[in-house]
Formats: sequence, C-alpha cells, structure tokens
Amino acid sequence: MTSSTCFLLLFLLLLSSSTSGVQHHEEGFISITISDKGLDFAKDILIDQAVDSITLSQLPDIEETVQVPLVGKARVVLSEITINDIQVNSSSVNTGETGIAVVVSGATANLSLKWRYSASSWLVPIGISDSGTATAKVNDLQVGLTVNLTNQEGTLKLLLLDSGCHVRDLSIKLHGGAAWLYQVLVDAFAGSIASGVEEAVSDQINEGISTLDVLLQSLPKTYPIDETAALNVSFVNNPELSDSAIELEINGLFIGRNEILSPQGYHRGSDVSVSRANPSPKMITISLHENVFKSGSLVYFTADTLKWTVDELPDQNLLNTAEWRFLIPQLYKQYPNDDMNLDVFVSSPPDIQVTNKDVGVQISIDIILNVLEAGEVVPVACISVDFSASCAAEIIGNNLAGWLKLKKFSTYLKWSKIGKLHVNLIQSVTSAVLKTVLIPYLNSQLVRGIPLPILNDFALENARILYAPPWITVSSDVSFFGHYHHKHLPAYVS
Repeated sequence: MTSSTCFLLLFLLLLSSSTSGVQHHEEGFISITISDKGLDFAKDILIDQAVDSITLSQLPDIEETVQVPLVGKARVVLSEITINDIQVNSSSVNTGETGIAVVVSGATANLSLKWRYSASSWLVPIGISDSGTATAKVNDLQVGLTVNLTNQEGTLKLLLLDSGCHVRDLSIKLHGGAAWLYQVLVDAFAGSIASGVEEAVSDQINEGISTLDVLLQSLPKTYPIDETAALNVSFVNNPELSDSAIELEINGLFIGRNEILSPQGYHRGSDVSVSRANPSPKMITISLHENVFKSGSLVYFTADTLKWTVDELPDQNLLNTAEWRFLIPQLYKQYPNDDMNLDVFVSSPPDIQVTNKDVGVQISIDIILNVLEAGEVVPVACISVDFSASCAAEIIGNNLAGWLKLKKFSTYLKWSKIGKLHVNLIQSVTSAVLKTVLIPYLNSQLVRGIPLPILNDFALENARILYAPPWITVSSDVSFFGHYHHKHLPAYVS
C-alpha cells in the first residue's frame, strides 16, 4: 500500500479516543475540526489511493490436483492472477467512541489469469495437457477497517483496531480448454481466488497502516517560520470525537528557533472556547487563539528584531538639519546642514487582540533622531510614539496573512540633547515614519502569513474568515491536487 499510505492522513490526524504521555496542563491554541463533509472527502481520497495501490497487483499462484471422471487426476495451475481494476459503488465513514470506521460495500473487481493443466490415467497413458487464459470477476467485495490514534508526547500513534475483506460472489470465464476444465475451475478454484483477493486487500491495509504509522511519528513538532521563529505544532490534550465532527488541538505558539519545546506562559482561560454559534458546512475549520499572535510578537521582540534604521523618506529633506531650522532652531544651530537618520525601536511587545471585526494591534515605538557628523552618529533626541492599527486577516495559499491599517497615533518627547521640542511640530516626521516605513515593513512580513496546519498536496478552497474573540476561525473546503508516495514525509505547507 505504498502509494496509498497517506490518503488517511487528512482525517486520521483528527481521530482518537485516548491520549497517553501528554501533560494535561498543556493548552492547545490552534484547534482543527473536521466535519462530516471533510471526512467524506478524505474517505474518497482513501478509497482512490487504495484502489490505485491494489490495481495491477498479482496474487500468488494457485495449484490444485483434482479428480476428473474418465480423465483421472489433473494437475491444474493458475498463474499471473492480476487484479486489473476495482470499481467502488458504495462507501461510508462513521465516527464513534473508539475511532473511525471506513466501509466499502458492493465493490467489483476484474481479474485476469493464465491456466494450465496436465492429466494422465490408465486410459490415456501418454498424458494430456493444455493451457490458456481466463478472466474472473468479483461481483460483491466488502471491505472495512477501524482505526484509532493515541497521542504520544506530542506525536501520533496509529492503531488498526479491526479490518476485514470478504468476497461474496465471484464468477470465472474460461478462454479455451475443454468443457470439463471450466467446471473444475469453478468448483475447485473460485474459493481460492476469492481468498487470494481477500488476503491481498487485507495485506495492503496492514502494510498501509504500518507505513502510515511511521509517517505520523515523523510529523514535525515545530515548523520554521524564518531564521528567528518557529511554530510549535505538537499535539496536546485529548482529541474529541462526536457524531458530527472530530477536533484536535495543537499547541500553536511561536517559539525561538533555538528554543526547546516546553509549555509557555499563555492561558486561554477556563471560560474560553471556540465559537460554535454558526456551524459551517465547510470540510475543515481551523481556529487560532489570539495568544498565537501574542506569542509571535513576544518572540520577535525578545530576539531584538523589531528595530530599523531609516535613512530614506519620501521627503528626503526631512533627513537634513536644514529642514528643521524653523521647527528646532537649536538643532540647526548645533549641526547646520548635516544629514540625519532615524533609529526606530519597538519598545515593548506589541499587544494583539481579536475583535468582532478584525485584529487590533497596539504598538509603542521609540524614534531616535541621529545627526551624521564627521562620520559619527550623534543621537540628539528620542520621540516615543504609541499607535493603534487594525489588521484584516486574509487567506493567501494555505497561510493566514494580514494587512495593517494605521488608525491613530500619539507622540511625546522621551529625551532631548537639543533643548525642548514641540512634539506637535514634528508630527509630519512621525506620520512619515509610520506610513512609509514601519507599516509597509510590517505588512511585508504579515503578507507571508502563518502556515495553517494543512498537509502537502492539500489546499484550502473557498475559505472564509470569522472573528469570534479571542479566536480567528478559518472555515474552508479542501482540494487534493497531488499524489502521495511512501518516501514523502508529511509536512505542513508554508
């Protein structure tokens, strides 16, 4: 089942009845829910991939010695028994307390084979033999399996609880040969061929589950965002099964690239849950708690990456002391006609909150005015700016991205080496820095987005975003546009 091992992965990630080896105090800040519609979609992929893996597979040769009236003992061998195609007429998937059951009923399969026989008796001492081809058709194939997962220290262990395959009806058509041989094939070999088909399907199921278990163990616990941050995508808590959905929690918090995985100091609160006010008919729902974004801002702030040197502005004259001679005479008096640059620092981790209509962001920055004199950088004043922005979330590929829009800002003087500054006179500089430098830069980062936990070869389709404070919920259908091979490890898409 090498080419069909990952077909289950989309929904197998979302089923379980027990968890072991997981610390119960851990919180999941990304919630994934697969609906019945999503399970049906995954089930169809399961069946398509399973059919692909079984088609053209060969059954072991079958050899029987039978007693034929007037002929004697005949040694009959069936070889090159090949399953040419399988047609699935009906299938279903059901969730329960112990896992998920997939059932295929009424399937048909066409087989081709070669036959040969040799016989001898006292009536025909020199012996007779013949060979030819035949076709067989399975008219009613029933297949079922039940699987479950346990959480082992943030990764998933796949368990095959039960599986079975049963051929209810099989017919054989002989091409060539004596009339008596046809009856021999029907009487002596129909059951053997049916058993071979059942065994082949069962072996493929066991092989696929075993290979998929290895792949599940290889799921990454962290997903790198860039050189600074990674996303903790280890599984936490007990997956929840219901009659209409399966939900799994992922830690979901940002960590530094070099940090060791450990629970972080964010708590959702016992009274906080994912909004279910408007159940979605979409296949999959992914909900992100605002603490996901807060953890990101903390990681980047702690890594000291939220700082910039500004040496270009749309009004480049603002970066020369001559432009300031009327606004700040003392600056021009001490440093006449010198070039300037600005150091911009985010002074505290940005505060991020999900609202009913967008994501609110509060950021405090310090802008240091530097004079470039005789090859030296001379800090002369520091202006603090508090500003608020709204961030509209959007889906780009399989990422949750955003776009900041400045709402308002306020400024005050933090310190000065050039005397008292009238902050209201330098609002234009503050505005220029925010609108042309800081906001565009942040947007260039936000448009890259946060990778949602969607596997390779799957893509969100017709996604919509809902705000349910403190959650952002992405409801979407999913399309499958690739083929899995056993050598490919499952990984999250960036």
